[in-house]
Amino acid sequence: MSAASTPGTSTPTPGTSEPGTSQPGAVVEIVGLHKSFGEREVLKGIDLGVAQGEVVCVIGPSGSGKSTLLRCVNLLEQPTAGTIRVLGTDVTDPDVDIDAVRTHVGMVFQQFNLFPHLSVLDNCTLAQRTVLGRSREEAEAIARKNLDHVGLADRAASSPGQLSGGQQQRVAIARALSMDPALMLFDEPTSALDPELVGDVLAVMRDLADDGMTMLVVTHEMAFAREVADRVIFMDDGVVVEQGAPDQVVGAPQHERTRSFLARVLDPTHRHTA
Repeated sequence: MSAASTPGTSTPTPGTSEPGTSQPGAVVEIVGLHKSFGEREVLKGIDLGVAQGEVVCVIGPSGSGKSTLLRCVNLLEQPTAGTIRVLGTDVTDPDVDIDAVRTHVGMVFQQFNLFPHLSVLDNCTLAQRTVLGRSREEAEAIARKNLDHVGLADRAASSPGQLSGGQQQRVAIARALSMDPALMLFDEPTSALDPELVGDVLAVMRDLADDGMTMLVVTHEMAFAREVADRVIFMDDGVVVEQGAPDQVVGAPQHERTRSFLARVLDPTHRHTA
């Protein structure tokens, strides 16, 4: 893993590429990414890569640009400048068929975004049938397999309203997996959950990592980042401040901003004194 980078720079590490180069086997390649909302620049030149089978966790304070970065990868936000390649396709190309790219990318949001009027099973089969053209029988077989994978095989006939928040989030993961994605994006998937429900969702994500799923995860769960990630990226004020192996970034951060953030997150009563 790399040594810490200075603010505004990203030192190449396994899974990253030098600007203007293409890394064989890379699932995500981001070069010079900028994003502004009006006069407010949220992302200020991000260079980042994610290799096949790699789990990358992005941490940082609220407003640092983490979720915007993730949403740009799936083109839910249109970048202001820079290029993003996903599975070899330049999604920033004006002529890109983004719907075709998205069929290979699963995304799990803070909110579960399940259809309340559909059963759990129907939530997990709708996109399979309408986007991938699978038959009802095939879609249901795949959905049931993934519901079993997340520990909810017995809730297929339930409505989302009959489930806890943690169960709904696991259904959202099963729904994404049912599309056979090559890449999973997670945007603070446990932030809306009661503390006692967080562990079940993280356990499912840990299993996905163990199975070799490529994952880009925005999270505030430091224990998960340290235990599961291959690489941790700390962002602040729209730049990558520091990145490297989890034990390096979370356990022994080299940048003062990273140390200050982790001190406050890991010890909420911590007060920074000059």
